[in-house]
Amino acid sequence: MSTISIIGSGGMAAIGGLAARAGHIVEVMSRDAAKARALAGKIGAGATTGTFGATLAGDIVILAVPYSAVLDVLKQYGEKLAGKLLIDITNPIKPDFSGFLTPEDSFGALEIARAAPADANIVKAFNTQFSHVLAMGSVKGQLLDVFIAGDNAQAKARVSAFIESLGLRPLDTGPLFMARTLEHACMLCLGLMTHSVKHTNFSIGVSLLG
Repeated sequence: MSTISIIGSGGMAAIGGLAARAGHIVEVMSRDAAKARALAGKIGAGATTGTFGATLAGDIVILAVPYSAVLDVLKQYGEKLAGKLLIDITNPIKPDFSGFLTPEDSFGALEIARAAPADANIVKAFNTQFSHVLAMGSVKGQLLDVFIAGDNAQAKARVSAFIESLGLRPLDTGPLFMARTLEHACMLCLGLMTHSVKHTNFSIGVSLLG
């Protein structure tokens, strides 16, 4: 089992609950210390809180803050993220779903990689599932798919093992540039939610035929 540090206290920090149930040690930190304590209490299983901006206990760090805040978070942590495996779950999507917050020639995970220490490993994951769906783990015996992308094979293997420990199915989509496609996949989900499905009680995944 691993020690997992989660930066953020919003809905997607619910990954911490899955991690704790799987036997991982969970550390939570947020700019709002009270929210971090409340989330750690909700997670239970000995989850702890850390001081925002201070040294992180985990080698795996989940960036569970909005994309609009994540680059400032990386700047504040600076070299404390050196050598860490950073799981980017963010989506750089405008609040009105009209486009992306990133430059046209870039994407969220790339901007995070540029802002992080050079020896940090960035893996995109978890960004195509709604938080309450992700918390279910599986539906009617069918595992939820978690798409991942990254340039470091060892880092992706560690993230895949972590995802499997949560009772989810990791699907490797390739190098980090595929994170752009995964961010567009989130936009697809939002389009479905807005125009056809009309709710968020669904997921996207892969059905293997035969």
